[in-house]
Amino acid sequence: MPDDADSPGRGATAYTTLAAGDGFRHELEIKRSRFITVLRRTGDEESARALLRSLRREFHEARHHCSAFVLGPDRSVQRSSDDGEPSGTAGLPMLEALLKRETVPGTADLSDVTAVVVRYFGGILLGAGGLVRAYSESVSSALALAPLVRRQRLRLCDVPVPHAAAGRLENDLRAAGYVMAGARYDAQTTVLRLALPDEPSSLAQAADRLAALSAGNAALVPGETEWIDVAIS
Repeated sequence: MPDDADSPGRGATAYTTLAAGDGFRHELEIKRSRFITVLRRTGDEESARALLRSLRREFHEARHHCSAFVLGPDRSVQRSSDDGEPSGTAGLPMLEALLKRETVPGTADLSDVTAVVVRYFGGILLGAGGLVRAYSESVSSALALAPLVRRQRLRLCDVPVPHAAAGRLENDLRAAGYVMAGARYDAQTTVLRLALPDEPSSLAQAADRLAALSAGNAALVPGETEWIDVAIS
């Protein structure tokens, strides 16, 4: 599998992926051949292979259903398939397009993504070089338009406050740039949930800011860590 110097290392705490949903589709026509790219967020190999199976059924008359996927925060699982195209002309260029996609300048960390390119042959042979360019461009063009999110492993913290104060405090925390992870409602309180970097300095800073915003009436209660989707600004 290809190596990528910018890929996140073992124990990565953040990476970029597709926004959750049914996926994203994009089509190119190159010398009369149709290249339909389908991108979908997939958390494991079975989900990736299930997508490929469903597209084989949907586009059952297509000649090729080439695929590539990258999985895991550290991108430890990488697979590709040429599906009948000459060896190395489809799956590998698709995989490299996923691996080399810079989500911010100088950083390539896209993961948990499956790409399938469905090709309807148009009658004109592209040659090995033409196929490599076509499959690479198909995935790269789709990624340039697809909605992406930042996925981070964050510490979830509870902030119990009286119901009457919850709305204003939540708005103040959002305005201060904190990631909110929902709320739950008890008999006497609303429990706001903050998602914070899992670092002592970040937790201490948030606790101080919370105290200032609530005039000392709200406290931070750290909980477990979870993977959270964060919008890319």
